[in-house]
Amino acid sequence: MLKLNKASGKKGIKLLATLLTAVIMITGCSGGSGGSSEGNWVSIEDRYTVDPEKPAWQLDKKEEATDLTWYVNADWWNTDFGKDIVTKKIKEDLNINIKFITGDDTKLNTFFAGGDMPDLLTVFDSNSPVVQKAATWAMPLNDLAEKYDPYFNKVAAADTLNWFQLADGKTYGYPNYSNTQEDYDSGNIPAKTAFIIRKDVYEALGSPVIGTPEEFQSVMKRIKQEFPALIPFGFNSIGEGTGSLGDTLQDFIGVPLETESGEFYDRNLDEDYLTWLKTLNTVYRDGNISDDSFADDGTAFEEKVKSGKYATMLLDGTPQQGGNLQIYMSANPGKEYVAIDGPQSIKGNAPTLNQSGITGWMINFISKDCKDPAKAIQIFTYLLSEEGQTLMNYGIEGETYQTKADGSVELLPAVKDMQLNNADQFKKDYRMGEFMFFGHDRHKALSADAFPEAIKQMQEWGKGKLKPHFILENISPDQGTPEARALSAINTKWNTTLVSMVRSKDDASYDNALASYKSFLGENRWEEIVKVRSEKMKLNKEKLGIQ
Repeated sequence: MLKLNKASGKKGIKLLATLLTAVIMITGCSGGSGGSSEGNWVSIEDRYTVDPEKPAWQLDKKEEATDLTWYVNADWWNTDFGKDIVTKKIKEDLNINIKFITGDDTKLNTFFAGGDMPDLLTVFDSNSPVVQKAATWAMPLNDLAEKYDPYFNKVAAADTLNWFQLADGKTYGYPNYSNTQEDYDSGNIPAKTAFIIRKDVYEALGSPVIGTPEEFQSVMKRIKQEFPALIPFGFNSIGEGTGSLGDTLQDFIGVPLETESGEFYDRNLDEDYLTWLKTLNTVYRDGNISDDSFADDGTAFEEKVKSGKYATMLLDGTPQQGGNLQIYMSANPGKEYVAIDGPQSIKGNAPTLNQSGITGWMINFISKDCKDPAKAIQIFTYLLSEEGQTLMNYGIEGETYQTKADGSVELLPAVKDMQLNNADQFKKDYRMGEFMFFGHDRHKALSADAFPEAIKQMQEWGKGKLKPHFILENISPDQGTPEARALSAINTKWNTTLVSMVRSKDDASYDNALASYKSFLGENRWEEIVKVRSEKMKLNKEKLGIQ
């Protein structure tokens, strides 16, 4: 459920990003509170003495409950607090009351314009001025930790803190799902992309290899002949982007992330990738890709996943589709979707599957107007700690889960039954896996109950195929610059070009669409954009110590 919300939230934020940029640039993020305030550095003299070896929430003797307002820049966020088992425990442990406020970018800007800032604030776009100018309105986490809760540095990832460090050398925001190199190396980060095929179809076809363009085209033809009720090949909803036919397909066939000299590489024009787009065009012309696939929204796509309408899919976001895949699997034993190698690089490149990068997803801040920043940093520490992570994922030991002899975790039978058969009640009563301001996949590795059965084989297939894309994160030109405006136009042009290429009725149409895109690059500051991106890639490498 969280993941579905996550997807819709991202879309909403992107739609309003332009408006936010324009208004925020005018106000300069100073508003009525941010620009001049140095922060509300309250005294904790009568409450506790900091101890680097102990989290401050265990030391704080403040008797009255602390009321805090937390703004989340997403309309879909569940604003309940203290009713389910997870937030009730947080409320008790930290002696806090949180009033959540939600909204879109327009509402976010009213805080900066009106000067009535919330105590805590969560946004999503790491490239936005809100994040880039956080020093004007947020309190630095480094200083908060030093003054109020040095234990924060034991639970926060140093690489993540460095990644979000601003020009003044301080870090103001901390994200969830921030995967560092150490996380990738641990093997606890599951792949979320797979080429999947219905098991009954795969076995009926004799488990064919679908690695080359010729094999792919041939198998799609066979599916159409032997399973005429099915759509041979599907992919994620296109919407305003490229679905799973853009960077997802590029990652799947291992398109390089950079040039040999370490500069920005235009993956859209990679020869290997274009060969596969040409192959998809051939498959389309054979009648084995449905026109509906280009028009379906997310809901329509999910309905087809749920009903097993696609024989094969290049699927990005297997956890997001886990519920739909599980519904199909439970209703159709023996016909479940399974991951196979699928399309492969004609150059022999290995897959470079992506995951949530070090930038993460939800970015959390403590504003300079925060009534009690000591309590606020305690919340950060608590939710980042093993105790907080276990609570958010599995609840309370003995009440919702038990720890097995091997150290792994499993939900108690009644709780598991509700999770499988009464998802709405499970969410209302427990909310496990959803209160994830500081969530991280490594804690899901503690339990087999963390993911649906339907995607476990897909995650197993993906082992060893993940490759961090850190160097490509946040390399777009700064918002408001001519290069940023040009890039926005180029991205829109590419999205429509890709669809036109795959749907071309003949070779001439395909070639014309590609040529038009290449010309568009030359007319829209592409060389300047490449230069900016290469410079930012260099900075990323320096920041992370990548050679």
